[in-house]
Amino acid sequence: MSTITCKAAVAWGAGEALVMEEVEVDPPNSMEIRIKVVCTSLCRSDVTQWESKAVAPLFPRIFGHEASGIVESIGEGVTEFKEGDHVLTVFTGECMTCKHCSSGKSNMCQILGLERRGLMHSDQKTRFSVRGKPVYHYCAVSSFSEYTVVHTGCAVKISSTVPLEKICLLSCGVAAGLGAAWKVADINKGSNVVIFGLGTVGLSVAQGAKLRGASRIIGVDTNPEKFDKGKIFGVTDYINPNDCNEPVQQVIKRITDGGADFAFECIGDTGMITTALQSCCDGWGLTVTLGVPKVNPEIAAHYAQFLSGKTLKGSLFGGWKPKSDLPLLVDMYLRKEIQVDEFISHNLPFEEINKAFNLMREGKCLRCVIHMPK
Repeated sequence: MSTITCKAAVAWGAGEALVMEEVEVDPPNSMEIRIKVVCTSLCRSDVTQWESKAVAPLFPRIFGHEASGIVESIGEGVTEFKEGDHVLTVFTGECMTCKHCSSGKSNMCQILGLERRGLMHSDQKTRFSVRGKPVYHYCAVSSFSEYTVVHTGCAVKISSTVPLEKICLLSCGVAAGLGAAWKVADINKGSNVVIFGLGTVGLSVAQGAKLRGASRIIGVDTNPEKFDKGKIFGVTDYINPNDCNEPVQQVIKRITDGGADFAFECIGDTGMITTALQSCCDGWGLTVTLGVPKVNPEIAAHYAQFLSGKTLKGSLFGGWKPKSDLPLLVDMYLRKEIQVDEFISHNLPFEEINKAFNLMREGKCLRCVIHMPK
């Protein structure tokens, strides 16, 4: 196997427009596969990390992690995949053998978990370079490139009958919201649910709550355009905090007779986690946080919130084990049991990727699917 030269959208600095570059993509190492990316959707966390100046800079870098593609080549020892297989990439892997993978209690793989250093899990090196300079990865996926290399534990084989231009959304945002509702919170029929932030993840929580038979699904967002979209996924009530004459948690407690059974923080605002806790009922109220904070990562809450029986839980990828569980969601999509297509607000060619970033920053899109050249 040889190095491939292809186009990639490279970030050279925080918040700087991506530059379309000719990059070299190395052949896959042992237990890795090289993928021809077909479609990749822009996730809020791509934008957050690209803008962030709060963490040590990792540039140049190729972002992107919500993607679908076709296996171009396989590395030594790979038996699970073959050339031509259709796959989804995943930002957190599953090795199948570590303490967490074998526990049945967690999706926090100790070997292929969330990668934060911009390198491959296996050898702490990159597979990309531009003009001889190494280029950092993002979440061990880096799908804003025509070709990428991932560990086999960070890819999921899917049927060739599944539309790659739609199903890429299941590799992060949509799955994360459904899992938070089903696996992490385990919403029961007749529940009152409140969701802070009606982006793709929040609306996926709403869809999950609706499918579980929640009686009331309250969406909280400062963008009134989100409510009409929310109705499609099950949102029954809409609250714009800017229109309230009292704290939004007081509004929620009043209209739910003491507080919601379940609250979901899908914004990435630690102050809003406190508000979500305060919106829950005493005794059994459960708050799940899914957002990635841009600033102020510490959470502040009065101990009485917990003394009264409330619970706060975190959720990564909705608790799904990616390789074990994602095929089940793909099957549900094929049976039309879950909505995925409805989250796609824009389709853009790869060369217009900066437009996708602008749409996301301006709050004008849910999911923008970026189509690679054929």
